[in-house]
Amino acid sequence: MRTAQLVIAGEVLVPQLLIADRTISRMRGLLGRSGLPEGTGMLLDPCSSIHTIGMRFSLDVIFLDRGHRVVRVVHNVQPNRFAFGGPGARRAVEVEAGWLDLSALAVGESLVVTS
Repeated sequence: MRTAQLVIAGEVLVPQLLIADRTISRMRGLLGRSGLPEGTGMLLDPCSSIHTIGMRFSLDVIFLDRGHRVVRVVHNVQPNRFAFGGPGARRAVEVEAGWLDLSALAVGESLVVTS
């Protein structure tokens, strides 16, 4: 699986971003894992909603549009739940709940995915 970094205003937000941009990797997502190492997240592309059915840990999710602008931030999605990005959502970044301070992210803010 390819990796990248998620950057905001020149600062690395997620140092190890796993890229799930193929059908099988998106379907598997984070299923079967007991957690994520600190600094690691997953970018699902395309993705306008996520589920945590069968997951063993909670997620914080950043939904992005085609231009990598924040559409919605969902905190603490518990196992066996759903989260929807809403209108314009095209991608989702998942990180383990509570690891990343997402309070500074505002709707419309641009993020950069770098290799």
